[in-house]
Amino acid sequence: MDLSSKSVLVVGAGIMGAGIAQVAAQSMQVSGQRVFLHDAREGAAAEAKAQLTTILQGLVAKGKLTTQACEGALARIVPISSLAGVVDAGGEGPSLGLVVEAIVEKLDVKRSLFRELEGLVTEDCVLATNTSSISVTAIANGLKRPERLVGMHFFNPVPLMKLVEVVSGLRTDVAVADAIFELSKRWGKVPVHAKSTPGFIVNRIARPYYAEMLALLQEQAAVPEVLDACLKTVGFRMGPCELMDLIGHDTNFAVTNSVYEANFYDKRYVPSLVQRELVDGGLLGRKSGRGFYRYPEGVPALPAVVVEPLATSAAARAASDDRHGGVVVQGVHIVPTDGRTARELARDLGTSAVVVQDRVVGLGAASAGGAGRAPVLAFATAPGLSGEQRAVAVAHLLSRGVEPHEVADTPGLVVARTVAMLINEAADAVHQGVCTPEGADAAMKLGVNYPAGPFEWLKAWGANGVVALLDRLDAHYRGERYRVSPWLRARVG
Repeated sequence: MDLSSKSVLVVGAGIMGAGIAQVAAQSMQVSGQRVFLHDAREGAAAEAKAQLTTILQGLVAKGKLTTQACEGALARIVPISSLAGVVDAGGEGPSLGLVVEAIVEKLDVKRSLFRELEGLVTEDCVLATNTSSISVTAIANGLKRPERLVGMHFFNPVPLMKLVEVVSGLRTDVAVADAIFELSKRWGKVPVHAKSTPGFIVNRIARPYYAEMLALLQEQAAVPEVLDACLKTVGFRMGPCELMDLIGHDTNFAVTNSVYEANFYDKRYVPSLVQRELVDGGLLGRKSGRGFYRYPEGVPALPAVVVEPLATSAAARAASDDRHGGVVVQGVHIVPTDGRTARELARDLGTSAVVVQDRVVGLGAASAGGAGRAPVLAFATAPGLSGEQRAVAVAHLLSRGVEPHEVADTPGLVVARTVAMLINEAADAVHQGVCTPEGADAAMKLGVNYPAGPFEWLKAWGANGVVALLDRLDAHYRGERYRVSPWLRARVG
């Protein structure tokens, strides 16, 4: 099945629909191919084309698009006032081969639209939904030919984001999914196959990025700006608190609730009381002027780390290796987290002189914690550690080129537990046949700009270390949230 020579109908002329129409039109170089654009609101399709005209002409002015390409793309976009109109117009050129729906995220509305379309298009026309959260199987229920319905999930902004999740429902024909996969590549995108399960790939695997920070905030482990700085240090473009403020806490909370409910209230996806309180208080983030941070000010700067000169001198002396993978400096054990708290390590080592640091090696390229700042690293201390011993540990970490910030003594600290949970969620997605490891890596890097894919992190860290940390989290919290994926446990050597 080849859709490259067919015309396309995009239903829904909002931000997503207009973006899809732009991408399709810019990719269609063969004369006669067109992109029909329809919206239920009168005049919306014409308004969207006017906005696209401004956008494309702006690209010409910046030298990013030729005048000929701009005019060609705009000529191929045809606003239509009724769905029936596309049937008549289709007779003047290549037949309509694909309909992409980008309307409101309501199951009954989408079902109604596709049932109407079935009576208008030819039997070989593929029907695609841009849904980000609704079951493709459920949308197809009631269609005469459910096998031709497939998910074609783009990411916003469509012209810039490379990823397309090609989502197959229970009755989606393999040939249809493959045809959309190939068409997505022709449109300059990077497609990945996914099975229709709650959240598909990206929205499912990304849940721990928010959930772990919300859990740490509920435990009062650290302030939002420290948590965000730790994650940005290992290459995430935005910290989770900052990102939730951008998305909107009402939206993020609604998605979390949807995934939680769709997974039959699996504790791994349980919503946060911290976020519900923000939503209840109208503190929705950027759009309300306040969420975790106040706007337009945004994320406040971290305080400078100060250490006594005496401690700096002591820390500069030779450090010996610690049997737990860390070092001993002036009698202070400084150990990368393996999931045990500093209190637990102190008990195991028989000394209170213990500092646990976050694990960042192999978890992404470190970046500065801000203009002129060193990478930020979380650490925790055991009960009974003296002020002088703490200062020695801080001075040693500073000498290693990082900026240490103390957090509460929680298992896995910040980066390690978050990345471990992202790996675990991705492993479960592969275990359940939602995607392949390669598909998960591509989806997370291209769909949400992660610095690496979960299976790339797994390769760098090793299954033994990830599983050990998760098992200790599971033992500490005694719940279902941190249970290890069978796929991941099977790779422990």
